[in-house]
Amino acid sequence: MTSEAVEPVLAGVRNFRDLGGLPTTDGRRVRHGLLYRSGHLARATEEDAAFLAGLGLHTVYDFRNEADIALDGPDVALPGVRNVNIPLTDPAHGVEFWKLVRDGEVAVLREELADGRAVARMQESYADIVRNRTAEHSRMLHELADGRVPVLMHCAAGKDRAGLSVAVTLLALGVEREAIEADYLLSNEPHRRYEVHRGDGALEAGDRKRIDPEVRELLAPFFDARPAYLATAYATIAQTWGDVDTYLSRGLGLSGATRAALRDRLLD
Repeated sequence: MTSEAVEPVLAGVRNFRDLGGLPTTDGRRVRHGLLYRSGHLARATEEDAAFLAGLGLHTVYDFRNEADIALDGPDVALPGVRNVNIPLTDPAHGVEFWKLVRDGEVAVLREELADGRAVARMQESYADIVRNRTAEHSRMLHELADGRVPVLMHCAAGKDRAGLSVAVTLLALGVEREAIEADYLLSNEPHRRYEVHRGDGALEAGDRKRIDPEVRELLAPFFDARPAYLATAYATIAQTWGDVDTYLSRGLGLSGATRAALRDRLLD
């Protein structure tokens, strides 16, 4: 982020930010006011909605699945904005996941998540999205290249599915990997984090001290943005396609002309 970007404080939308200012490997920068990311918009206040409506958004990409939407609700309607739901995970996984997070007993959580199993689940989720959601990311990037901007990308927390989709977009723009990771890790800041409620308290709210410390530790891998997760995505690209350029061209079907159009539209 540069000094040009003024980040608002939104009451009902977490993890919002403008991606403008991020540097590319050839010395350019992402243009301000075209690419935004956030958590879901289901609990946006009237003031939040007015702010978002004032951004001139063309499209909101919602990467949540049916289970997420059932849990938090649909996005608020923004006048004149195209809402596109592109689920990046199987809805059944969402039901099972949220039942475990919200209601799982300590013994069950320990059996399912301890000794690195939660981290492994997260890494496999990132790898699965990279390998198997190429059509979804291709659609989105072609639409951006066609001029359907400004856009806001979000999932539930705005951290994983949105974070990975943002990373793919930034890779296509030639943004430096260090800058991609730095933006990704901003989702760990306390005021950005998703509030997760359990029967015995709230993981990320003011009463989180009521949560059993072991439960908090077991669930932490699901609610952290970790460099290892992004590294898994990059490793999956390398293992599957060899390098980023081949991933973009063969995996996502981006021609040289489409990539040039993306850069012309979204970079200063």
